[in-house]
Parts: sequence; C-alpha cells; structure tokens
Amino acid sequence: MWVKNCWYVIAWEHEIPANGLFARTALGEPIVVFRTTEGFTALHDRCCHRAAPLSKGRHEGDAVRCGYHGLKFNALGQCTEVPGMEKAPPHLQVRRYPLALKNKWLFVWMGDAEKADEALLPDNFSNDSVDWKNIPGYLHYDTPYLLICDNLMDFSHLSYVHEKTLGGSTAIAQARPTIEPVTARGQRGFKVSRHVPDVPPPAYHRHMRQFTGNVDRWFIYEFLLPGTLLMHSGSRRVGGDPARDMDEAVLLHSCQTLTPETETTTHYFFQQSHHAACGDAGVTEAIYNNLIVAFNEDRDMISAQAQAIARAPHLTFVPLHFDGALNSFRQLLAAESAAEGQA
Repeated sequence: MWVKNCWYVIAWEHEIPANGLFARTALGEPIVVFRTTEGFTALHDRCCHRAAPLSKGRHEGDAVRCGYHGLKFNALGQCTEVPGMEKAPPHLQVRRYPLALKNKWLFVWMGDAEKADEALLPDNFSNDSVDWKNIPGYLHYDTPYLLICDNLMDFSHLSYVHEKTLGGSTAIAQARPTIEPVTARGQRGFKVSRHVPDVPPPAYHRHMRQFTGNVDRWFIYEFLLPGTLLMHSGSRRVGGDPARDMDEAVLLHSCQTLTPETETTTHYFFQQSHHAACGDAGVTEAIYNNLIVAFNEDRDMISAQAQAIARAPHLTFVPLHFDGALNSFRQLLAAESAAEGQA
C-alpha cells in the first residue's frame, strides 16, 4: 500500500554532491538527483535509448550525459544532444519528478506532478533551526516500510526493545496514549500523546540535566502520510511548577521519515534535536550515538519480525490494545491508496 501523491524524502541535502550524480530508489523507481544553477532536479534513472542508468553517466552543468551512448538530458528531462545527430528528436525524454527542499530534507513527489503542492510538506523545523541542535542520520532497512510505521505508531516497545537506551521503565508500555486524527494544513495522519509520570530518567537525559530523582516524561507526536514522525518529547522533575521547571527540563524534538525503496526495503531519515540552550556539541553527539544504538535495536527486532512473517505469511496477528494507532494509520493508508487507484 503506497500512496503516490505525497512528498517522500529522497535525501538529506548534504548527500547530493556539488558536482556529481546521486542515485536512490523510491517506491521501486530508480531516481537520479543532481544540482543545477537553480537548485536540484530529479530524473528517472534510466536512459530512454537503451535503459542505461543515467547515474552511470556524468554531470554536465545543468544536465546529465548518459555514460553508454552519450545522450544529454537537461534538468527537465529533455534530450538536447545525441552524438552523430544534428538535432535530438523531441520524443527523447525521461520523466522528471517534482522536488522540494525544506529544512535540509529533499522531497520528491512520486505521483501526479500537477498535484504536487509544497503546502503539504511536513513541518520539520528542527532539522535546520538555530534554536535546535542535531546530527542528521540515515539507516537502510531490509524490511517493508509498513512494519517500521507500526513500530513508530506504538511506543510501548520502548520499555523492552530499548530498555537500556530510550526506555528505562516498563511504565511506558503501561501508559495508554491518546490518539487524535490530524487534518490541519492539509496533512493526513494521527496525533499520539503519551505521558509517563514519576519514572527514573533515561541515561541520555542525565547527560543534559542533573536530575536528583524521578521525572515526568512525555512523547507527543504527529505521524503523517506517507510515514513522517514529528515529535516533541522530554522530561522534567516530578511534583513541581511546570512553568518554572521547564527551564530545567530536557526538551527534545525529533523528525523521522520513511521512504519505501522496494516492497521489502526502506530508507529511514532521522534526527533528534536538543534545545540549543541545553547542552553543547558533546551532548549533540551523545544523543546521536544513543539514537543509532536504539534504532539498530529497532532494526534487529523488525528484521526478525519480517523474517517470521515471511516464513508463515498465512498466520494472522492477534490484536491487542497496543495496536490502536497503528491500525488507524493502516486504515488511512489503505483508504488513500484505494482512492488513488480509483482516480
């Protein structure tokens, strides 16, 4: 179930070389991205002549030259030069994908180009803000993207998968979240709020604040189509004045997004920011390193889950209360996918 009329992240801005070609597959389609004098362009990574990947060619100004027979394509995907011909036939062209750059994420629109609307881009503000500090991250999963969506929609797993990293307390799994639909700004998805009172602070929070006792923790996030998490989280001391204690709290904002590569593989772009006033570069690096450990814990578990499903695909899941948010998201995704198929 892929929704095509959506913005998907194809790369972090820094991944695109200044003078070169960048190749990545999204929704089963090979894409080549390169810089131009006006920004970036994305083309189908397949020469229309003999199907050679354009990413095997070379970047020439605002164009790419196929490395097989030398056809040259401009930033719009139009062939402007064929060696041995005075003029390139007008039918020689490759698909161009709409692109948008917002706060260091480079988005590609995989559906109908006429429907591409930058107003639908998610509010990933902390990726690029003087008020927030982070290190950008990327992981590749050899698992279907829906299983990772499920994982992000159900934070009860923090108590067990991330017992020594992001979790630290079984109270996270015991806390029941509230789930609300998100419809503002043209976005489609759900807001999930989970409050976990009076628990020990996780180790990485203690790098930022000198807590002497238990804390109240919170995870409040939107999970939006096609698979983007925007989360405020943190902790503060138990039993004090919330307004005053926020000056001594851990404040975090995370932007995470999933782009299916194929039916069984996924790109995962992420960062977790701390407030600039709370911690130095050492804290930024410690948060990133802790996140890498935790997300590898996720990947190990989800990979094992995917293998178990593949061994016995006829067996069904047993539904429990943990599944409310993820089931709602799957239903939304199925409805949007079906609507596109009928359009």
